[in-house]
Amino acid sequence: MMRKQNNSAAIQQTPRRAIYVLMAGLMTLALAFALTAPQAAAQTGAINTAKAQCLVGEMSDGYLGFPKGGASEAVRKQVRNINIKRRAEYSSLAKKGGVTVEVAAALTAEKLIRRAKKGHCIRRPNGKWVTVK
Repeated sequence: MMRKQNNSAAIQQTPRRAIYVLMAGLMTLALAFALTAPQAAAQTGAINTAKAQCLVGEMSDGYLGFPKGGASEAVRKQVRNINIKRRAEYSSLAKKGGVTVEVAAALTAEKLIRRAKKGHCIRRPNGKWVTVK
């Protein structure tokens, strides 16, 4: 999922009403992530550990990616599962907001990247991975 794109132009062209609907949806998405089952919590722990090691990072397209090699197959599988769930949620948000899935994902990515912890890696819209300072 290493595609290079500039989402800021698409976001700027999105009507305000759609952005408000998406923001409400993002709050729902955050709640859904917060109300995870114990197994999902364990997966989140593994992903958080991988994020702290910069083996997994948030990307500007709204999905998780791999800044550098070294992630185990178990972590890679968890990332794939998380990205599939994110795609489904972005599709739902996009439909409600009357925007593309990419715009819904990019708006969510902005929030996820802002919340990234010090030492975690994030991928900028230009495709470059950086470490949060």
